[in-house]
Amino acid sequence: MRHRGFVKAVSDDKLIVTIISQSACSSCHAQGACSVSDFQDKEIEISEFKGIYKAGQEVTVIFRESKGFTALFWGYILPFLIVLITLIVTLEISGNELKAGLLSLGVLIPYYTTLYFLRHHLKKIFKFEVEETI
Repeated sequence: MRHRGFVKAVSDDKLIVTIISQSACSSCHAQGACSVSDFQDKEIEISEFKGIYKAGQEVTVIFRESKGFTALFWGYILPFLIVLITLIVTLEISGNELKAGLLSLGVLIPYYTTLYFLRHHLKKIFKFEVEETI
C-alpha cells in the first residue's frame, strides 16, 4: 500500500508523516452535496528511514501488503473468533444469553489491553517505509 503524505516532524530517531486517508466515495462527483464523504488526517511514526527529510516535504509512505494481512488478523479476525467461541461455549455451559453476550464482549477488554501493552513490540513487526516523492 502506498500513501502520499507530508513530513510533519523530524528527529534523529523518528520521522512523523501525516497522510490523508480518503473514503472510497471521496472521488465521487457528488461529494460536495453529500455528507458521507470524509477525509481523515493520520499520523504515522517511522523509526527506520534513510535520507534527509525536512518538515513539509512530500513523501510516499509504503506498507507491505503481507504485513497488512497480519495486522488484519491481530486487529479483527482473532478478536472475532475469540468473541464467537466465548459466546458459544458460555451459552452451552450456562444457557443464559445475557451472561454469554456480556462475557463474550468482556473478553475483548483484556485482549485489546494486551495488544496495547505489546504496541512497542508490534511497531517492530509492522514497519512503515518512506521514500521521497519526485
